[in-house]
This record gives sequence, structure tokens and C-alpha cells, in this order.
Amino acid sequence: MILLAACAGWSLITAAVHDGRPEGMLLAVLAMAGGYAAGRVSGALLPVAAPCAGAAAGLATAAALPGLSPGPWYTAPLGCAGATAALLALAAGAACCAARAATTPGLRFGTGALACATVPVGIAMGSVAGSVAGTAVMLCSLAAGSVRARGPWLAGLAGAAGLAAVTVWAAAADALPAGLARALGDRFPAQRVAQWQDALGLADRNSALGVGPGRFGELSRAVPGPLLSDGRPHSAPLQQAAEQGLIGVCLLAAAFCWVLYALWRSSRPTPVTLTAGAALTALAVLASVSDALSFTAVTAGAGLLAGWATARPWTGDTTPSGR
Repeated sequence: MILLAACAGWSLITAAVHDGRPEGMLLAVLAMAGGYAAGRVSGALLPVAAPCAGAAAGLATAAALPGLSPGPWYTAPLGCAGATAALLALAAGAACCAARAATTPGLRFGTGALACATVPVGIAMGSVAGSVAGTAVMLCSLAAGSVRARGPWLAGLAGAAGLAAVTVWAAAADALPAGLARALGDRFPAQRVAQWQDALGLADRNSALGVGPGRFGELSRAVPGPLLSDGRPHSAPLQQAAEQGLIGVCLLAAAFCWVLYALWRSSRPTPVTLTAGAALTALAVLASVSDALSFTAVTAGAGLLAGWATARPWTGDTTPSGR
């Protein structure tokens, strides 16, 4: 809670200095905290049913929201971009956690089938990233069944998320080899790399406090006209760097590292914690190359999954295993 309060407080400070709009960051912090609290409570009472219901809700949300009319950023349709892929990854993680916590073959089969459903749903919606993320989470969950020491695996997940962020940062700084930079640019919409470069330029000129929350769209010249109507660079680390400076980036990284630490300390079985860690790492990777964290459904879902994986069930074995 201290860390989330620091994130909210820093956004207010930088907004006051540059006349920014901290509402988006405050809403994300509130959604994360509320989701985590709800996950801890529901996970303690219903360690299988709660994540199973959450997975079904995530699939339904990803399938239903693209049909809504455009609105403010927090109700905008998810489309087939990072937010949809993030919801599918979180849904796969929640279903796999439920399958790992289930004690009967019928429940394991049902929750496993729910996890597998994320792949065809992603294909049907045209979200290749969502299908790949869901498949990766399920494979990690299968591999987690034979893991005894969770620490090295969680460290590896942290390294994977860090590698994704560093790669995007290097692409923005034009520091990647020509072939890799060209391949990366071909994977994303036109001008995406230009947006990253513009965000890095703003961060270089305002490294201490950034330009203020919500002000990237006003100051960016990367994409003229309505193409930048959402006002975001589509990369959470670069957006934090541009709008809230290096301290904002450190707070974002600290929040992710704290979640992994909580999973390492969790009394839940190792396969459950590693599955949740894999889903949250997939979210971190997607957030590095998209605007996934700008949607309340995604941040609340991440909090819920972290809460379910760190809850202490009122029944069953609560002895920590495999740290």
C-alpha cells in the first residue's frame, strides 16, 4: 500500500508542477489496489471458484468491449490491440491457477478447458498477441508442475519483463542492430517506433519530473492529426519516463518487482504462484509495447490475479513450498 500510495503521490506532484492530468494514474492505482484486496478475500474463501469466475469474466470482457461505442479513454473499445491480449493472458492465468488449485479431476478438466478457450477466442477476435500470450501462460503452467524452487523461475520472469522494456527503450534510442530494428518495426503499426522515440526525447529533456501526466499527446509531434488522438506513446515504461520522469519509471518497476516478491513469499503452491507470475509477466511485456495498462479492466484484473495467487485459503495446506 505504501508503494501504491507513492505512485499516486508522485503523479500528483508531477501534475502540480506541469499542470498535468493525474486522473488516469490515480484510477489505475485504485483499480489495482481494489482488485488486489478483492482477490485476497475471494481467494481465501473460494480458491478455485474465484479465479475460475474471473477467467470467465475476462474472456467475456475481451469479447464484449470491442462492440461498445467509443468514449473516454477509460471506456474506449479494446479492439485487437494490447488491452485485449492482456485480458486474454490474465484470463488464461486465472483459469490455470484454478486448475492448479482444484482437487478433483472434473474441476481440473473444466478449468483447463477454460484456459484453452483463450486461444481460439483470441484467434476469432484477430488478436494474435492474445493467442500467443495465452499459449505461453499455459505452457508455463504445465512446466511449473515440476518446479520445486520458485525463486529462480520468478527471477527469470523478472528478467524477461526487463528485457522487453530494455528492447523497446533501445528501439526508441535507435540503438538496436539494423535488422532487429527493422523486424521490430514491421511488427507494429506505422509510426509506433516514432511515438517511442518522441517519448524518449521528452524524457531526456525532462528527466526529473517529466512533462506531467496526460500531457504526452499535447507535446508530441511524432504523429500529426487524429492518429495520436489517444495521447499515449503505447509503451508504459516510456510513457512513465516522458510524463513522470525517471522516478515514475522506478515506481512502475518497483510495483512489478513487489508483486513477484509477494508471489515468492506466498503460501500457495508453487505451480499457482508461478502461473500467476507468468501471466503478469506477459502483461508486463504487452504493456511495454502497447497501451494495455491504460484500461481499468486490465489493471483491476492484474490486481485480482495477484490477490488470488497470494491469498491464504481458510482450508487446506497453507505451508509455503518451494521458495
